[in-house]
Amino acid sequence: MNLEWKIKRFKALTTIELYNLLHLRSEVFIVEQKCPYQDVDNKDQKALHLIGEDDGVTVAYARLFKPKDYFEDASIGRVVIKPTYRDKKLGHILMREAIYFMKHQFGETKITISAQLYLKKFYESHGFIQTSETYLEDDIPHIEMKKN
Repeated sequence: MNLEWKIKRFKALTTIELYNLLHLRSEVFIVEQKCPYQDVDNKDQKALHLIGEDDGVTVAYARLFKPKDYFEDASIGRVVIKPTYRDKKLGHILMREAIYFMKHQFGETKITISAQLYLKKFYESHGFIQTSETYLEDDIPHIEMKKN
């Protein structure tokens, strides 16, 4: 695996990068999770896009928001790994990269996320703690989690 990380603002994304990240998000969040929802939500324009590529293939992705662009705190969302790469522990690498960039791009260490409930332990391993009851978002159980 030849993993390369990119961090880009929306306007700096090439059409190929944008297509690839939307394809990955659709593959996982809509098709795999059988959840028809509006993924293209007009928030991409405010986000920094963290993209992990293996020889030009988008295999890991997250979008990063500064405070007040999504939550009151800085935020990480749309955390996704290409299904064929999940056995490589890329989710942990992606979260470490996202947290690193939050600190170095925005000067932020206080982060709020809306996490799918089944990933609670995964996010706890990165220092997040549950701060809400379970709620449904697009018919999938979620919890709010914070890292201080």
